[in-house]
Amino acid sequence: MLLAIDVRNTSTVVGLFTGTGDHSKLLRDWRIRTDPHVTADEFALMLRGLLGADAEQITGITALSTVPSVLREMRTMLVRYWDHVLHVVVEPGVRTGVPLLVDNPK
Repeated sequence: MLLAIDVRNTSTVVGLFTGTGDHSKLLRDWRIRTDPHVTADEFALMLRGLLGADAEQITGITALSTVPSVLREMRTMLVRYWDHVLHVVVEPGVRTGVPLLVDNPK
């Protein structure tokens, strides 16, 4: 299963997918409030609470964040709690094969 995390300024969207390519399917999704002061531990607890038993079935994680403080904590969380799972943090400079058609906010 793939866990997708999209952190924006006011809300965070989390999706859990199964399958690959044209056969992928969104199993569950959640929209939660973004807290710019969240810690890696709090973020992990929240995700594990949402995922329940599915947390152990995660085989890949993709994540992005427009909130720098959350991005830092998310990276820490991925290493601390899901270091055994392949993960990609999508940000400028990361080659995904998908063009990012947005202006750099800097």
